[in-house]
Amino acid sequence: MPVGIMGEVPITPEQYDQLNETMNFPAEVPDGLLSHVAGPSGGGLQVVDVWESREQYDKFIESKLVPAMGEVGIEMGEPVPPTEFPIHHRYPS
Repeated sequence: MPVGIMGEVPITPEQYDQLNETMNFPAEVPDGLLSHVAGPSGGGLQVVDVWESREQYDKFIESKLVPAMGEVGIEMGEPVPPTEFPIHHRYPS
């Protein structure tokens, strides 16, 4: 069952763009990512994703996002746990 993951990430839009470039996103979509949006919020960027599973999200964080952050020199300190919610309906499916 798909899972929604949302959270505020304490980075600037410029850092976000740099991360995406480093990960070659969206040309290379991470395995299991169904939807992704990001926009400005009070403390950085609010990110909302839909993943095929929590396991695929966790694998992406470990294998792609954290290494890319190291490459571009982003240190976030103690991460804020994201909010996870089951997906009841998704369009388009």
